[in-house]
Amino acid sequence: MRIDILSATPELLESPFSDSILKRAIDKKIVQIHFHNLRNYSSDKHQKIDDYQFGGGSGMVLMIEPIDNCIRELKKYNNYDEIILMTPDAILLNQKISNRLSTLKNIIIICGHYKGVDQRVRDNLITMELSIGNYVLSGGELPAVVLCDSIIRLIPGVLNNETSALTDSFQDNLLAPPVYTRPSNYNNIRVPDLLLSGDKTKIEDWREKKSIEKTNKLRPEMLDE
Repeated sequence: MRIDILSATPELLESPFSDSILKRAIDKKIVQIHFHNLRNYSSDKHQKIDDYQFGGGSGMVLMIEPIDNCIRELKKYNNYDEIILMTPDAILLNQKISNRLSTLKNIIIICGHYKGVDQRVRDNLITMELSIGNYVLSGGELPAVVLCDSIIRLIPGVLNNETSALTDSFQDNLLAPPVYTRPSNYNNIRVPDLLLSGDKTKIEDWREKKSIEKTNKLRPEMLDE
């Protein structure tokens, strides 16, 4: 998979891809990550990429030109399955979306910034808009990293144990059950005896029951789905 990320501040993106699972995926050549500074695609001599809103109003708006120029350049060399804008006023990212995106070959992610992006970008240049929550951040860089992490960990070969991702919360519309590790008795706080029994059938039944209980308590709307 190839992921191209368009940003006004690409330096914010570098650290998360330099460690842990994301770095491993890059080192294994399972995924390619390319950062693109929108200022390099501005025709303005000062590399300006934002301007005031027509009609007045507070806040600066990302201009269409540098975004369009960058996308046009990338499309000369690659075909893209999705061009995604990260913005708070969009549909919420969920596990089903991440599952589908993980099967694609090439995607572009545009990081929103300032007050937002020129509406013509949203109407004409992108194929999808995503939000990671009902709140506003300074830019779309952190949401872009969240999206990438949620996608890349699902690609075969990235995780050491590929079945691990299949048992994560939300994969089956349930939250994951409680998990425990050594020691089995810590300061007289014990791991449930059943998990130490070796009875796989009973353990799976216990895990399913706990998942349902946890989901019903914390996210009951998921059970309705």
